[in-house]
Amino acid sequence: MEKGWEIRLCQAALEAREKSYCPYSGFAVGAALLSKSGTVYTGCNIESAAYSPSICAERVAFAKAVSQGEREFTAIAIAGAKQGEMPAQQCPPCGVCRQAMMEFCSPKEFHILLAVTETQYCEYILEELLPQGFGPKNL
Repeated sequence: MEKGWEIRLCQAALEAREKSYCPYSGFAVGAALLSKSGTVYTGCNIESAAYSPSICAERVAFAKAVSQGEREFTAIAIAGAKQGEMPAQQCPPCGVCRQAMMEFCSPKEFHILLAVTETQYCEYILEELLPQGFGPKNL
């Protein structure tokens, strides 16, 4: 990965938040997914009045990427906060999103950036956020 990729990915996640559709929770989340090919796919959370059809920003980004033929990923940046406010703390992925990451990402190599700003973030690998994760290699 080229130098400065973290800042660009965090910035893309922060920008994706602005497209969030969150009239029920008022909590806007953006994600930016970096594929091994170097393409960035963004996503935002999309809520539904029925709640269960809602989808997280991370899975929107994965759905966009996979629907375009991507299957290998190196990193994702996630940013979330109350709609209209800048993030003041990290927004970690939910359990469902962590499991979705296991489907396509190496637990020992996939980077997860929890962004507060473009330059203020914490970095984890998937294995740290989903220890003993169940994925395709378990079948």
